[in-house]
Amino acid sequence: MKITVIGAGNVGATTAQLLANAELANEIYLVDILEGIPQGKALDMYESMPIMESDTKLYGVNTYEQTKDSDIVIQTAGMARKPGMSRDDLLVANANIVSSCIKEAFKYSPNAYYIIVSNPLDVMTYLAMKITGLPRNKMFGMAGILDTARYRAFISMELGVSMQDIQGLILGGHGDTMVPLPRFTSVAGIPVTDLIPPDRLEAIVKRTAGGGGEIVSYLKTGSAYYAPAAAVVQMVESIVKDQKRILPCSVMLEGEYGYNDVVVGVPVVLGKGGCEKVIELKLNEDEKALLHKSVEHVRKVIQEGMQLINM
Repeated sequence: MKITVIGAGNVGATTAQLLANAELANEIYLVDILEGIPQGKALDMYESMPIMESDTKLYGVNTYEQTKDSDIVIQTAGMARKPGMSRDDLLVANANIVSSCIKEAFKYSPNAYYIIVSNPLDVMTYLAMKITGLPRNKMFGMAGILDTARYRAFISMELGVSMQDIQGLILGGHGDTMVPLPRFTSVAGIPVTDLIPPDRLEAIVKRTAGGGGEIVSYLKTGSAYYAPAAAVVQMVESIVKDQKRILPCSVMLEGEYGYNDVVVGVPVVLGKGGCEKVIELKLNEDEKALLHKSVEHVRKVIQEGMQLINM
């Protein structure tokens, strides 16, 4: 298994480290345009492998030739948010960055599975699909897993119970219009609505939607990276080990939930075939309305993004 991580910033480097620690690849290539940065970080990680008892080999590169025939490519390169910025504010800069990176990676690894992490994530996933022509089983975005992890963490804080017993689900775009679903949330099989009062649950849902912004407000000069990297690793593990986990990911909808030609987060089956199946939930009218609002917001930003790069 050969994995390429594009971007040696906080998200990319943390992703590479976690992948290597878990020994999910024989070789990991960390790519970045800044000379010396990927080389130094990859060497530092490589030197930690004896301690982690992993035989994964890590290489830092500035061009894509050595990434040839990667099995999985993870796109993390892009500008990070600053306080007061939304994910959509990154559209102009990151559309150009992602376009350039994906074209180069695809030139050398046309058969890889591609996981998009750069923001605005749903739009960047759509853009990458249009650039490569890859089907949705080969190109998808990390978002729902991260959003759901935040949601579960906040529920755990509220109840003082193990996160392992909390199951949750979030649909829609990766941003303020995401759609947490309390009706599909449980704690050890107990509906969360039986455990948390409506006003507190509403506050948790609101905090989840603004979870990334909350971290940006603390960091001032960067955005979240530990949880996003962990979310990517969960996706890679499900593919590499053919676990067929049902995980919320950003994929192109082809009629599911009544939508076409738009990328949003929905539950999917991830296995050796990539995104092998989209799970279509039976939503009530309120949930449908929230999803519609989220989808239409993503569609609007997608149209803006396509105009920026004349596609």
